[in-house]
Amino acid sequence: MSEIPVSIHQLPNGEGLPLPAYATAQSSGLDLAAALDEDIVIGPGEHAVVPTGVAIALPDGFEAQVRPRSGLAAKHAVTVLNSPGTIDTDYRGEIRVVLANHGAASFTVSRGMRIAQLVIAPVSRIIWNEVDALTDSPRGDGGFGSTGPDGGA
Repeated sequence: MSEIPVSIHQLPNGEGLPLPAYATAQSSGLDLAAALDEDIVIGPGEHAVVPTGVAIALPDGFEAQVRPRSGLAAKHAVTVLNSPGTIDTDYRGEIRVVLANHGAASFTVSRGMRIAQLVIAPVSRIIWNEVDALTDSPRGDGGFGSTGPDGGA
């Protein structure tokens, strides 16, 4: 596994909270914690923007993806609304997470609660090659379930 140095700045609202960290040696995502002064209650069908108290400077050629935590989704139906949220290389502001409550009960977010994961991923830039027609493929232009519920098996 390669290690990539990323600059991180802990903001005043994040003081006293741990920096984002991997829960295990094999984790793909770093846990992001809520940097709140007071609890936020997210009602059923509602969403809230939750600060994390950190800002980062990614190296060129990388992005950070904000993803849901499986435990919050499975136990409380709470997820990241714009999943995955993308943090671009040139963004230097606070990482904030848009949490949505799809459950039947209100959900309370407290200071220090692990609310999302941050995955650092390489990004490729494309150059368009405009053509008069695309090459054929077995699937063609079939989409939206065109392979069937069992994948065509």
